[in-house]
Amino acid sequence: LLWEKLQLQICKNCGLTGGANCARVFIYAKHARCAMNGYTILIIDDDENIGNLEQELLEREGYSVLRAYSGTEALLVLKSAQPDLVLLDLMLPGLSGEQLLPQIKGCPVVVVSAKADINGKVDLLLGGAADYLTKPFDTKELLARIAVRLRESRAEQLSESCTYGDITLDDVSRSVTVCRKPVSLTRTEYAILKLLLLNAGQVIAKSTLLERISLDTPDCTESSLKTHISHLRAKLREVSGKDYIEAVWGIGFKLNLN
Repeated sequence: LLWEKLQLQICKNCGLTGGANCARVFIYAKHARCAMNGYTILIIDDDENIGNLEQELLEREGYSVLRAYSGTEALLVLKSAQPDLVLLDLMLPGLSGEQLLPQIKGCPVVVVSAKADINGKVDLLLGGAADYLTKPFDTKELLARIAVRLRESRAEQLSESCTYGDITLDDVSRSVTVCRKPVSLTRTEYAILKLLLLNAGQVIAKSTLLERISLDTPDCTESSLKTHISHLRAKLREVSGKDYIEAVWGIGFKLNLN
């Protein structure tokens, strides 16, 4: 790639820059995790106008957005980033949406297509798609379907134990082990760690942290959040010798497992 000839784009959330156009896979992977609500959505659509509409809509709702304009490009993006949900068009150049669907793993796929054949819809839903929305669509309906699929996906994650690197969290027994050693956490510390684990590597805004853990820990406030995280960080460090939780200045926190 001729990097010196490419225009620069500035990510409005994190302020970093990267090359545009043919380097877009690099940019999207680089800035995939700066969303304020912690969720990343990949739009796979060769129609730039529709893709731009969807991107603007999603970013207004606080989602981070990845873009791919063909099935082949989508596979490249998926190698460098793990989205939380995919919006998939079917009529793509090269690798079609129908061919691409079985290769998308680990996240719900919402098909957004002008194809309205009922048999085709049924085949795709039975073949792995989480939902199917026909173009043209109502933006409110699209957002609602996305929210529902993300909620279902999150519920599935929470129903099982989570293991990331050296950390294992069992949501049934509400226990945590680090490097196979038990770690005693308060209710608030547990809720914070659970959210950071489920979004490992992503920056989670302070306001998002407070909102997501509010049902479990109504006593946690913005002023006390820093103290809770400081205690959690110290407990994890005592067992592992590692600093897992990183403060991102002006935004929030993220869990690094490297």
